[in-house]
Amino acid sequence: MEFSVIAILLMLLGAMAAYVPVYMSLFFTGVLGFIFFAPDPQTLMLAQSFFKSMDNFALVVVLFFILCGNIMTAGTIVEKLLKVVNVLVSWAPGGLGMAGCLACGLFGAISGSTVATVVAIGGFMIPALMKKGYPEKYTIGLMTTSPNLGIIIPPSISMILYCMITNVSLQGLFLTGFVPGIFIMGLTCIYTYFIFKDDTAIERLPVPNFSEVLSILREGFWSLMLPVIIFVGTFSGVFTANEAAVVACIYAFIVELFIHKSMKFKDMKKVIVGSAVTSATLLIIVAGATCFGRYLTFENVPGKIAEAVVENIQSPVTFLLIINLFFLVVGMFLDVISATLIIGPVVIPLLPTFDIDFMHFGLLMTVNLAIGYCTPPVGVSMYITGAMTNKDIVYVTKAVIPFLIIQITVLFIMTYIPDLVLWLPKAMGFWEAIESSMPAL
Repeated sequence: MEFSVIAILLMLLGAMAAYVPVYMSLFFTGVLGFIFFAPDPQTLMLAQSFFKSMDNFALVVVLFFILCGNIMTAGTIVEKLLKVVNVLVSWAPGGLGMAGCLACGLFGAISGSTVATVVAIGGFMIPALMKKGYPEKYTIGLMTTSPNLGIIIPPSISMILYCMITNVSLQGLFLTGFVPGIFIMGLTCIYTYFIFKDDTAIERLPVPNFSEVLSILREGFWSLMLPVIIFVGTFSGVFTANEAAVVACIYAFIVELFIHKSMKFKDMKKVIVGSAVTSATLLIIVAGATCFGRYLTFENVPGKIAEAVVENIQSPVTFLLIINLFFLVVGMFLDVISATLIIGPVVIPLLPTFDIDFMHFGLLMTVNLAIGYCTPPVGVSMYITGAMTNKDIVYVTKAVIPFLIIQITVLFIMTYIPDLVLWLPKAMGFWEAIESSMPAL
Protein backbone atom coordinates (compact mmCIF):
# COMPACT_ATOMS: atom_id res chain seq x y z
CA MET A 1 0.00 0.00 0.00
CA GLU A 2 1.29 3.46 -0.88
CA PHE A 3 2.70 5.83 1.73
CA SER A 4 -0.07 8.39 1.18
CA VAL A 5 -2.83 5.88 1.99
CA ILE A 6 -0.98 4.55 5.06
CA ALA A 7 -0.42 8.11 6.31
CA ILE A 8 -4.09 9.02 5.92
CA LEU A 9 -5.32 5.83 7.61
CA LEU A 10 -2.93 6.38 10.53
CA MET A 11 -4.15 9.98 10.77
CA LEU A 12 -7.76 8.77 10.88
CA LEU A 13 -7.05 6.16 13.56
CA GLY A 14 -5.07 8.71 15.57
CA ALA A 15 -7.91 11.24 15.46
CA MET A 16 -10.44 8.62 16.57
CA ALA A 17 -8.11 7.43 19.35
CA ALA A 18 -7.92 11.03 20.55
CA TYR A 19 -11.76 11.07 20.81
CA VAL A 20 -12.19 13.48 17.89
CA PRO A 21 -15.81 13.03 16.68
CA VAL A 22 -16.02 10.47 13.88
CA TYR A 23 -17.47 12.89 11.33
CA MET A 24 -14.67 15.40 11.97
CA SER A 25 -12.02 12.67 11.78
CA LEU A 26 -13.38 11.50 8.43
CA PHE A 27 -13.78 14.99 6.99
CA PHE A 28 -10.41 16.41 7.98
CA THR A 29 -8.39 13.33 7.02
CA GLY A 30 -10.12 13.33 3.63
CA VAL A 31 -9.40 17.03 3.13
CA LEU A 32 -5.76 16.69 4.21
CA GLY A 33 -5.35 13.75 1.87
CA PHE A 34 -6.48 15.86 -1.07
CA ILE A 35 -4.38 18.85 0.01
CA PHE A 36 -1.12 16.92 0.37
CA PHE A 37 -1.48 14.04 -2.07
CA ALA A 38 -3.90 15.13 -4.82
CA PRO A 39 -3.56 17.61 -7.68
CA ASP A 40 -5.40 20.95 -7.45
CA PRO A 41 -8.38 20.07 -9.71
CA GLN A 42 -9.29 17.18 -7.42
CA THR A 43 -9.19 19.50 -4.41
CA LEU A 44 -11.69 21.80 -6.09
CA MET A 45 -13.99 18.87 -6.80
CA LEU A 46 -14.02 18.00 -3.12
CA ALA A 47 -16.22 20.98 -2.24
CA GLN A 48 -18.70 19.93 -4.92
CA SER A 49 -18.75 16.36 -3.57
CA PHE A 50 -19.26 17.68 -0.04
CA PHE A 51 -22.51 19.47 -0.91
CA LYS A 52 -23.70 16.93 -3.46
CA SER A 53 -23.54 14.15 -0.84
CA MET A 54 -26.11 15.99 1.27
CA ASP A 55 -28.35 16.79 -1.71
CA ASN A 56 -29.85 13.31 -1.91
CA PHE A 57 -33.56 12.61 -1.95
CA ALA A 58 -33.12 9.37 0.00
CA LEU A 59 -32.00 11.36 3.03
CA VAL A 60 -35.46 12.95 3.21
CA VAL A 61 -36.80 9.53 4.21
CA VAL A 62 -34.34 9.41 7.10
CA LEU A 63 -35.47 12.85 8.30
CA PHE A 64 -39.13 11.82 8.45
CA PHE A 65 -38.49 8.50 10.18
CA ILE A 66 -36.43 10.37 12.79
CA LEU A 67 -39.32 12.81 13.20
CA CYS A 68 -41.81 9.94 13.52
CA GLY A 69 -39.71 8.32 16.25
CA ASN A 70 -39.51 11.61 18.16
CA ILE A 71 -43.27 12.12 17.92
CA MET A 72 -43.87 8.69 19.44
CA THR A 73 -41.35 9.32 22.20
CA ALA A 74 -42.86 12.70 23.05
CA GLY A 75 -46.40 11.30 23.05
CA THR A 76 -47.94 8.10 24.39
CA ILE A 77 -47.67 5.76 21.40
CA VAL A 78 -44.63 4.06 22.96
CA GLU A 79 -46.41 3.63 26.28
CA LYS A 80 -49.44 2.03 24.62
CA LEU A 81 -47.27 -0.32 22.54
CA LEU A 82 -45.60 -1.44 25.75
CA LYS A 83 -48.97 -2.12 27.35
CA VAL A 84 -49.95 -4.32 24.41
CA VAL A 85 -46.82 -6.50 24.53
CA ASN A 86 -46.99 -6.64 28.33
CA VAL A 87 -50.51 -8.05 28.37
CA LEU A 88 -49.54 -10.64 25.75
CA VAL A 89 -46.41 -12.12 27.37
CA SER A 90 -45.72 -10.63 30.83
CA TRP A 91 -47.54 -13.47 32.60
CA ALA A 92 -45.02 -16.04 31.30
CA PRO A 93 -41.68 -16.88 33.01
CA GLY A 94 -39.42 -13.96 32.15
CA GLY A 95 -42.41 -12.38 30.43
CA LEU A 96 -41.49 -8.78 31.15
CA GLY A 97 -38.08 -9.34 29.57
CA MET A 98 -39.79 -10.86 26.53
CA ALA A 99 -42.07 -7.82 26.41
CA GLY A 100 -39.04 -5.51 26.35
CA CYS A 101 -37.56 -7.36 23.37
CA LEU A 102 -40.87 -7.42 21.47
CA ALA A 103 -41.43 -3.73 22.20
CA CYS A 104 -38.05 -2.94 20.64
CA GLY A 105 -39.16 -4.82 17.53
CA LEU A 106 -42.45 -2.91 17.35
CA PHE A 107 -40.82 0.47 17.92
CA GLY A 108 -38.07 -0.33 15.42
CA ALA A 109 -40.77 -1.14 12.86
CA ILE A 110 -41.72 2.52 13.01
CA SER A 111 -38.61 4.55 13.84
CA GLY A 112 -35.87 2.77 11.83
CA SER A 113 -33.27 3.81 14.40
CA THR A 114 -31.39 1.87 17.06
CA VAL A 115 -30.51 4.91 19.16
CA ALA A 116 -34.13 6.11 19.21
CA THR A 117 -35.22 2.61 20.28
CA VAL A 118 -32.68 2.49 23.13
CA VAL A 119 -33.81 5.86 24.46
CA ALA A 120 -37.56 5.30 24.03
CA ILE A 121 -37.94 1.66 25.10
CA GLY A 122 -34.94 1.47 27.42
CA GLY A 123 -36.13 4.50 29.34
CA PHE A 124 -39.39 2.66 30.12
CA MET A 125 -38.24 -0.93 30.45
CA ILE A 126 -34.99 -0.75 32.44
CA PRO A 127 -36.65 0.71 35.59
CA ALA A 128 -39.67 -1.60 35.15
CA LEU A 129 -37.54 -4.75 34.86
CA MET A 130 -35.42 -3.87 37.89
CA LYS A 131 -38.52 -3.03 39.92
CA LYS A 132 -39.94 -6.49 39.20
CA GLY A 133 -36.74 -8.16 40.44
CA TYR A 134 -34.94 -8.95 37.18
CA PRO A 135 -31.14 -9.12 37.56
CA GLU A 136 -29.39 -5.88 36.68
CA LYS A 137 -26.93 -7.55 34.31
CA TYR A 138 -29.72 -9.30 32.39
CA THR A 139 -31.74 -6.09 32.20
CA ILE A 140 -28.85 -4.02 30.87
CA GLY A 141 -27.79 -6.70 28.39
CA LEU A 142 -31.33 -7.15 27.07
CA MET A 143 -32.10 -3.44 26.69
CA THR A 144 -28.71 -2.68 25.12
CA THR A 145 -28.93 -5.33 22.41
CA SER A 146 -32.67 -5.65 21.63
CA PRO A 147 -32.81 -2.09 20.19
CA ASN A 148 -30.61 -3.40 17.35
CA LEU A 149 -33.95 -4.53 15.94
CA GLY A 150 -34.50 -0.84 15.18
CA ILE A 151 -32.34 -1.04 12.05
CA ILE A 152 -32.83 -4.74 11.27
CA ILE A 153 -36.63 -4.73 11.12
CA PRO A 154 -37.81 -2.31 8.42
CA PRO A 155 -37.96 0.57 7.95
CA SER A 156 -34.21 0.86 8.51
CA ILE A 157 -32.04 3.95 8.17
CA SER A 158 -29.04 1.72 7.44
CA MET A 159 -30.88 -0.01 4.59
CA ILE A 160 -31.91 3.33 3.13
CA LEU A 161 -28.25 4.43 3.03
CA TYR A 162 -27.22 1.12 1.46
CA CYS A 163 -29.76 1.65 -1.31
CA MET A 164 -28.23 5.11 -1.90
CA ILE A 165 -25.03 3.46 -3.13
CA THR A 166 -26.64 0.58 -5.08
CA ASN A 167 -29.52 -0.06 -7.45
CA VAL A 168 -31.14 -2.47 -5.00
CA SER A 169 -34.90 -2.13 -4.43
CA LEU A 170 -35.53 -0.46 -1.08
CA GLN A 171 -38.82 -2.31 -0.58
CA GLY A 172 -37.08 -5.60 -1.34
CA LEU A 173 -34.24 -4.89 1.07
CA PHE A 174 -36.76 -3.94 3.73
CA LEU A 175 -38.45 -7.33 3.31
CA THR A 176 -35.20 -9.19 4.02
CA GLY A 177 -35.13 -7.70 7.53
CA PHE A 178 -38.25 -9.46 8.81
CA VAL A 179 -36.81 -12.97 9.07
CA PRO A 180 -33.64 -12.13 11.07
CA GLY A 181 -35.68 -9.75 13.22
CA ILE A 182 -38.18 -12.51 14.07
CA PHE A 183 -35.34 -14.99 14.67
CA ILE A 184 -33.59 -12.60 17.09
CA MET A 185 -36.81 -11.89 18.99
CA GLY A 186 -37.73 -15.58 19.12
CA LEU A 187 -34.32 -16.78 20.34
CA THR A 188 -34.08 -13.95 22.88
CA CYS A 189 -37.51 -14.88 24.27
CA ILE A 190 -36.54 -18.58 24.44
CA TYR A 191 -33.29 -17.69 26.21
CA THR A 192 -35.24 -15.53 28.66
CA TYR A 193 -37.77 -18.29 29.32
CA PHE A 194 -35.11 -20.88 30.23
CA ILE A 195 -33.28 -18.44 32.51
CA PHE A 196 -36.37 -17.58 34.56
CA LYS A 197 -38.64 -20.61 34.25
CA ASP A 198 -37.68 -21.85 37.75
CA ASP A 199 -37.05 -18.45 39.32
CA THR A 200 -39.81 -17.79 41.85
CA ALA A 201 -38.25 -14.50 43.00
CA ILE A 202 -39.25 -12.73 39.78
CA GLU A 203 -42.63 -11.06 40.08
CA ARG A 204 -45.03 -12.13 37.33
CA LEU A 205 -48.26 -10.59 36.22
CA PRO A 206 -51.38 -12.74 36.50
CA VAL A 207 -52.66 -14.35 33.32
CA PRO A 208 -55.05 -11.78 31.80
CA ASN A 209 -58.58 -12.75 30.91
CA PHE A 210 -60.07 -12.13 27.50
CA SER A 211 -61.76 -8.86 28.46
CA GLU A 212 -58.50 -7.42 29.81
CA VAL A 213 -56.64 -8.33 26.61
CA LEU A 214 -59.43 -6.86 24.51
CA SER A 215 -59.38 -3.65 26.56
CA ILE A 216 -55.60 -3.18 26.14
CA LEU A 217 -55.79 -3.96 22.42
CA ARG A 218 -58.58 -1.44 22.03
CA GLU A 219 -56.55 1.18 23.88
CA GLY A 220 -53.46 0.47 21.77
CA PHE A 221 -55.32 0.13 18.45
CA TRP A 222 -54.22 3.47 16.99
CA SER A 223 -50.60 2.84 18.01
CA LEU A 224 -50.61 -0.64 16.48
CA MET A 225 -52.02 0.71 13.24
CA LEU A 226 -48.92 2.82 12.61
CA PRO A 227 -46.59 -0.05 11.56
CA VAL A 228 -49.52 -1.67 9.74
CA ILE A 229 -50.05 1.47 7.64
CA ILE A 230 -46.33 1.70 6.86
CA PHE A 231 -45.96 -1.91 5.75
CA VAL A 232 -49.28 -2.40 3.99
CA GLY A 233 -49.02 0.93 2.18
CA THR A 234 -45.41 0.38 1.13
CA PHE A 235 -45.63 -3.22 -0.06
CA SER A 236 -49.07 -2.93 -1.65
CA GLY A 237 -47.89 -0.06 -3.83
CA VAL A 238 -50.25 2.56 -2.37
CA PHE A 239 -47.20 4.73 -1.66
CA THR A 240 -43.44 4.40 -1.94
CA ALA A 241 -41.04 3.84 0.95
CA ASN A 242 -40.17 7.54 0.78
CA GLU A 243 -43.81 8.56 1.01
CA ALA A 244 -44.39 6.05 3.83
CA ALA A 245 -42.15 8.09 6.14
CA VAL A 246 -44.22 11.22 5.53
CA VAL A 247 -47.51 9.33 5.97
CA ALA A 248 -46.20 7.86 9.25
CA CYS A 249 -45.33 11.32 10.58
CA ILE A 250 -48.71 12.80 9.69
CA TYR A 251 -50.52 9.80 11.19
CA ALA A 252 -48.46 9.97 14.40
CA PHE A 253 -49.15 13.71 14.77
CA ILE A 254 -52.90 13.20 14.26
CA VAL A 255 -53.03 10.32 16.77
CA GLU A 256 -51.07 12.19 19.47
CA LEU A 257 -52.84 15.53 18.97
CA PHE A 258 -56.45 14.48 18.45
CA ILE A 259 -56.93 10.87 19.62
CA HIS A 260 -54.50 10.29 22.50
CA LYS A 261 -54.36 14.04 23.18
CA SER A 262 -50.91 13.56 24.72
CA MET A 263 -49.38 16.45 22.73
CA LYS A 264 -50.38 20.03 22.15
CA PHE A 265 -49.68 22.21 19.14
CA LYS A 266 -47.04 24.11 21.11
CA ASP A 267 -45.12 20.82 21.57
CA MET A 268 -44.84 20.32 17.82
CA LYS A 269 -42.17 22.99 17.47
CA LYS A 270 -39.88 21.32 20.01
CA VAL A 271 -40.28 17.90 18.37
CA ILE A 272 -39.69 19.24 14.85
CA VAL A 273 -36.65 21.31 15.85
CA GLY A 274 -35.16 18.36 17.74
CA SER A 275 -35.63 16.12 14.71
CA ALA A 276 -34.06 18.74 12.45
CA VAL A 277 -30.98 18.93 14.69
CA THR A 278 -30.63 15.13 14.65
CA SER A 279 -31.01 15.09 10.87
CA ALA A 280 -28.40 17.83 10.49
CA THR A 281 -25.99 15.74 12.55
CA LEU A 282 -26.60 12.83 10.20
CA LEU A 283 -25.98 15.04 7.16
CA ILE A 284 -22.63 16.13 8.59
CA ILE A 285 -21.63 12.50 9.06
CA VAL A 286 -22.70 11.71 5.47
CA ALA A 287 -20.65 14.65 4.16
CA GLY A 288 -17.56 13.66 6.18
CA ALA A 289 -17.81 10.04 5.09
CA THR A 290 -18.23 11.11 1.46
CA CYS A 291 -15.08 13.26 1.59
CA PHE A 292 -13.03 10.42 3.00
CA GLY A 293 -14.58 7.94 0.58
CA ARG A 294 -13.78 10.22 -2.36
CA TYR A 295 -10.13 10.28 -1.30
CA LEU A 296 -10.02 6.47 -1.10
CA THR A 297 -11.50 6.34 -4.60
CA PHE A 298 -8.90 8.84 -5.85
CA GLU A 299 -6.14 6.56 -4.52
CA ASN A 300 -7.93 3.56 -6.12
CA VAL A 301 -8.03 1.80 -2.75
CA PRO A 302 -11.24 -0.13 -3.65
CA GLY A 303 -9.61 -1.47 -6.81
CA LYS A 304 -6.44 -2.53 -5.01
CA ILE A 305 -8.42 -4.27 -2.29
CA ALA A 306 -10.52 -6.02 -4.91
CA GLU A 307 -7.42 -7.31 -6.69
CA ALA A 308 -5.90 -8.55 -3.43
CA VAL A 309 -9.10 -10.32 -2.40
CA VAL A 310 -9.66 -11.98 -5.77
CA GLU A 311 -6.06 -13.20 -5.87
CA ASN A 312 -6.14 -14.75 -2.39
CA ILE A 313 -9.75 -15.87 -1.91
CA GLN A 314 -11.59 -18.16 -4.30
CA SER A 315 -14.41 -19.53 -2.13
CA PRO A 316 -17.61 -17.52 -1.48
CA VAL A 317 -17.86 -19.29 1.91
CA THR A 318 -14.44 -17.98 2.94
CA PHE A 319 -15.16 -14.53 1.53
CA LEU A 320 -18.41 -14.21 3.50
CA LEU A 321 -16.72 -15.41 6.69
CA ILE A 322 -13.92 -12.86 6.35
CA ILE A 323 -16.30 -10.05 5.40
CA ASN A 324 -18.52 -10.77 8.42
CA LEU A 325 -15.55 -10.73 10.78
CA PHE A 326 -14.31 -7.56 9.10
CA PHE A 327 -17.64 -5.76 9.55
CA LEU A 328 -17.89 -6.89 13.16
CA VAL A 329 -14.52 -5.20 13.77
CA VAL A 330 -15.49 -2.11 11.74
CA GLY A 331 -18.66 -1.79 13.83
CA MET A 332 -16.49 -1.41 16.93
CA PHE A 333 -15.05 1.84 15.59
CA LEU A 334 -17.42 3.38 13.02
CA ASP A 335 -21.09 4.28 13.30
CA VAL A 336 -23.48 2.59 10.89
CA ILE A 337 -23.78 5.64 8.61
CA SER A 338 -20.04 6.18 8.15
CA ALA A 339 -19.34 2.46 7.76
CA THR A 340 -22.06 2.01 5.12
CA LEU A 341 -20.92 4.97 3.04
CA ILE A 342 -17.18 4.25 3.30
CA ILE A 343 -16.86 0.46 3.38
CA GLY A 344 -19.85 -0.27 1.16
CA PRO A 345 -18.40 1.13 -2.10
CA VAL A 346 -15.14 -0.71 -1.39
CA VAL A 347 -16.71 -4.15 -0.89
CA ILE A 348 -19.76 -4.08 -3.16
CA PRO A 349 -17.81 -4.37 -6.48
CA LEU A 350 -16.44 -7.71 -5.24
CA LEU A 351 -19.86 -9.34 -4.92
CA PRO A 352 -20.37 -10.46 -8.57
CA THR A 353 -17.00 -12.25 -8.46
CA PHE A 354 -18.32 -14.51 -5.71
CA ASP A 355 -21.89 -14.62 -7.04
CA ILE A 356 -23.28 -12.94 -3.91
CA ASP A 357 -26.64 -11.21 -4.16
CA PHE A 358 -26.56 -7.45 -3.48
CA MET A 359 -29.80 -7.55 -1.53
CA HIS A 360 -28.54 -10.40 0.64
CA PHE A 361 -25.29 -8.55 1.27
CA GLY A 362 -27.16 -5.37 2.22
CA LEU A 363 -28.91 -7.32 4.99
CA LEU A 364 -25.63 -8.85 6.21
CA MET A 365 -24.02 -5.41 6.36
CA THR A 366 -27.00 -4.03 8.28
CA VAL A 367 -27.00 -6.83 10.88
CA ASN A 368 -23.23 -6.63 11.30
CA LEU A 369 -23.26 -2.89 11.87
CA ALA A 370 -26.28 -3.18 14.17
CA ILE A 371 -24.20 -5.46 16.39
CA GLY A 372 -21.57 -2.69 16.37
CA TYR A 373 -23.91 -0.56 18.46
CA CYS A 374 -23.24 -2.99 21.33
CA THR A 375 -19.48 -3.51 21.01
CA PRO A 376 -16.78 -1.31 22.57
CA PRO A 377 -15.14 1.12 22.19
CA VAL A 378 -17.70 3.09 20.11
CA GLY A 379 -20.89 1.15 20.90
CA VAL A 380 -23.40 3.98 21.24
CA SER A 381 -26.11 1.82 22.81
CA MET A 382 -23.71 0.70 25.53
CA TYR A 383 -22.99 4.26 26.58
CA ILE A 384 -26.69 5.15 26.64
CA THR A 385 -27.75 2.23 28.84
CA GLY A 386 -24.61 2.67 30.95
CA ALA A 387 -25.62 6.27 31.60
CA MET A 388 -29.20 5.21 32.42
CA THR A 389 -27.99 2.69 35.04
CA ASN A 390 -24.79 4.41 36.17
CA LYS A 391 -22.61 1.48 35.01
CA ASP A 392 -19.21 1.63 33.30
CA ILE A 393 -18.48 0.26 29.82
CA VAL A 394 -16.78 -2.89 31.20
CA TYR A 395 -19.90 -3.91 33.14
CA VAL A 396 -22.16 -3.27 30.13
CA THR A 397 -19.80 -5.22 27.85
CA LYS A 398 -20.08 -8.30 30.08
CA ALA A 399 -23.86 -7.90 30.26
CA VAL A 400 -24.41 -7.91 26.49
CA ILE A 401 -22.33 -11.03 25.70
CA PRO A 402 -25.15 -13.67 25.87
CA PHE A 403 -27.44 -11.56 23.69
CA LEU A 404 -24.70 -10.79 21.17
CA ILE A 405 -24.04 -14.52 20.85
CA ILE A 406 -27.70 -14.92 19.83
CA GLN A 407 -27.48 -12.13 17.25
CA ILE A 408 -24.16 -13.32 15.81
CA THR A 409 -25.60 -16.84 15.52
CA VAL A 410 -28.56 -15.46 13.55
CA LEU A 411 -26.12 -13.45 11.40
CA PHE A 412 -24.18 -16.55 10.35
CA ILE A 413 -27.36 -18.54 9.72
CA MET A 414 -28.55 -15.77 7.38
CA THR A 415 -25.08 -15.60 5.79
CA TYR A 416 -24.94 -19.20 4.63
CA ILE A 417 -28.64 -19.84 4.02
CA PRO A 418 -29.54 -16.78 1.88
CA ASP A 419 -32.86 -18.26 0.74
CA LEU A 420 -34.14 -17.83 4.32
CA VAL A 421 -34.15 -14.06 3.80
CA LEU A 422 -34.52 -13.75 0.02
CA TRP A 423 -37.70 -15.81 -0.35
CA LEU A 424 -39.90 -12.96 0.87
CA PRO A 425 -38.69 -10.26 -1.58
CA LYS A 426 -38.78 -12.91 -4.34
CA ALA A 427 -42.37 -13.81 -3.46
CA MET A 428 -43.38 -10.13 -3.39
CA GLY A 429 -41.68 -9.37 -6.72
CA PHE A 430 -38.98 -7.03 -5.35
CA TRP A 431 -35.94 -9.23 -6.09
CA GLU A 432 -33.82 -9.09 -9.24
CA ALA A 433 -31.09 -11.35 -10.50
CA ILE A 434 -27.56 -10.38 -9.55
CA GLU A 435 -26.69 -9.24 -13.08
CA SER A 436 -29.54 -6.73 -13.20
CA SER A 437 -28.88 -5.25 -9.75
CA MET A 438 -25.32 -4.09 -10.29
CA PRO A 439 -24.54 -1.06 -8.13
CA ALA A 440 -24.27 2.39 -9.67
CA LEU A 441 -20.95 3.40 -8.11
